[in-house]
Amino acid sequence: MPHVTVEYTSNLKAECDLKALLKKINETLIAAGGIFPVGGIRSRAIELHDYFIADGADEDDAFVHVTLKIGAGRSAEEKKVICDRLFKQMESYFEGVFETRYLALSMELYEFGAHETYKKNNIHQRYTK
Repeated sequence: MPHVTVEYTSNLKAECDLKALLKKINETLIAAGGIFPVGGIRSRAIELHDYFIADGADEDDAFVHVTLKIGAGRSAEEKKVICDRLFKQMESYFEGVFETRYLALSMELYEFGAHETYKKNNIHQRYTK
């Protein structure tokens, strides 16, 4: 952990390089000073083809929703800092798009207890040598 899922409406695909955004998200998490183990960071983007925004009057409306899932053990301050940084990264990344179309950005945090996830990961080994 953490795992990040970026859901975005398909009408944004031509305007955005989502792989570049995922890279920036991972860089932001890594730069958080050891709050998260590097080998556990995962980011993915899911393009949404079926969606309905507001009253549907403007079919060109768009949204991006980020879900950050983390394991338990971080302080409230650490969670706030990382969420603030990630949302600021989103705002910066979509700044140009925000100026040219109607766009909603949102993010939420899920925190799991030690017994609520199952994991097996040997990627951590690469970062402990």
